[in-house]
Amino acid sequence: MSDMNEMPEWEKRFRAPRVGLPDWAEDAPDRSLFVSNATGTYELYAWDRATGSQRRATDRPNGTTDGVLTPDGEWIWWFDDTDGDEFGVWRRQPFGGGADETAVPGLDPSYPGGLALGRDGTAVVGRSTDEDGSTIHVVGPGSAPVEIYRHRESAGVGDLSHDGTLIAVEHTEHGDAMHSALRVVRPDGSTVAELDDTKGGTEELGLEVLGFAPLAGDTRLLVAHQRRGRWEPMIWDVASGEESDLALDLPGDVSAEWYPDGSGLLVVHSFEARSGLFRFDLATRSLIEIETPAGSVSGATARPDGTVEYLWSSAASPSEVRSTTGEVVLDPPGFKAPGSVPVEDAWVEGPGGRIHALVQRPAGEGPFPTLFEIHGGPTWHDSDAFASGPAAWIDHGFAVVRVNYRGSTGYGRAWTDALKHRVGLIELEDIAAVRDWAVSSGLADPARLVLAGGSWGGYLTLLGLGTQPDAWALGLAAVPVADYVTAYHDEMEALKAMDRTLLGGTPEEVPDRFRASSPLTYVDAVTAPVYISAGVNDPRCPIRQVENYVDRLVERGATHEVYRYDAGHGSLVVEERIKQVRLELDFAARHLPK
Repeated sequence: MSDMNEMPEWEKRFRAPRVGLPDWAEDAPDRSLFVSNATGTYELYAWDRATGSQRRATDRPNGTTDGVLTPDGEWIWWFDDTDGDEFGVWRRQPFGGGADETAVPGLDPSYPGGLALGRDGTAVVGRSTDEDGSTIHVVGPGSAPVEIYRHRESAGVGDLSHDGTLIAVEHTEHGDAMHSALRVVRPDGSTVAELDDTKGGTEELGLEVLGFAPLAGDTRLLVAHQRRGRWEPMIWDVASGEESDLALDLPGDVSAEWYPDGSGLLVVHSFEARSGLFRFDLATRSLIEIETPAGSVSGATARPDGTVEYLWSSAASPSEVRSTTGEVVLDPPGFKAPGSVPVEDAWVEGPGGRIHALVQRPAGEGPFPTLFEIHGGPTWHDSDAFASGPAAWIDHGFAVVRVNYRGSTGYGRAWTDALKHRVGLIELEDIAAVRDWAVSSGLADPARLVLAGGSWGGYLTLLGLGTQPDAWALGLAAVPVADYVTAYHDEMEALKAMDRTLLGGTPEEVPDRFRASSPLTYVDAVTAPVYISAGVNDPRCPIRQVENYVDRLVERGATHEVYRYDAGHGSLVVEERIKQVRLELDFAARHLPK
């Protein structure tokens, strides 16, 4: 559809050109790298701020989003997989353009496990394969890769110090894939320091690498910890062992990164589905708010001149890359995405505590047909941020409810960790409580409730249709876990580790838990029409286990439709995304009661 006047608003939101937050080279800050959908596929773009020139750096049928600049800004590294399967190798090209080349000859394809690039040309490459588990390799300029780390459990590269003498590694050697420990090693793999809040896997307390200080010879590492029941930063001097607790007086989860001169920290504060920015001055230990509009900051970076650039949006307003100068940093050419309606907050008493839900209402009087859009993860959360998918349903007269169920981030460690062992069933208890509120409040028409979601949200959709068959009129599951046992055996190794943590073992060790949490167990109870979309190259929710579920629907003669597409865990192609939303809207129009 080429005529803009004839194009529906919901399609315009997907097609409107948009950009991500630009990354910049540490020693050449005028050289930046960003992601854009300007050509209809999400690709990497090089941007020379000094000249204003921009060019598309990658061009692949299924898109590219994983890339980084070398510190000197001379090279763009990008990850090359096959049609979204997340299994591949790093390639690089000159910043100004030129042929791509294999960045690390001698390393076979793998799942990525972190990457850190040094000023002398050294690269630290994290890898994961089903055969080898997690490995880390150091590659000096013109040298062959040297393996410095190997373990069966999940691990990855956290950061490389400014002078290249220290490597921070996140690992889960203790077996708890939800709570990492840290090890700092030299480039030869010898250990400098260890930090393990899990105490060998006996405590559910995680750590995360936020970055080494940006100064030569500085051995301070910025670390996120959970010691007070939420994520917050501290500084760990890996040479002396000293830990500096910042004790920021902010509710909710807190993350941070260094200002380029090392004088302070750029703090990102997330609380009750909104987020904002602060500067923490290390000399005065003062916390200064950086004014941002109400909504969500989904990425921020401090520039060498002290300004801050950030990616902002709200449910009503499309995303923009803004600066504390008051300017819009990157304004992609072309038409602007139409806005949508703001969210309302709903707090509902549930079996595990108060549940936060975000509600968007269409025009008119309720009760409305209502889409429960369930987020993936599960360790993620919905926020007051722009989303073209929910906005499309609002345009079609649906209310949209998004639930930050137990397992979601942003509400404290206990809320995130609460779903263990009764995986899926706990989340659905919270969704049921919000569903009851939506009906009793007059928002939702109980005869026209749609359960929908992608990834973990798709999993919860199928599980909910089977365990709560009388509650839902329709189900829309994108890239779901459908048969948990088969999914476990076919998925990438890092997700196997996560499932062992969530369920307490393998399918052979805890078969009853896998059976209780698998949508396939309840497929014969499904009465609602169900639509399933799946990527044939998906390493996270592999296609074979989806086919097992679909085969059972076929045997029963159950009302269902399946859409298979040639990509991985979702698509980076705009037209493909539009096609999938259109298919879902059409399925609902044909099968939802009038």
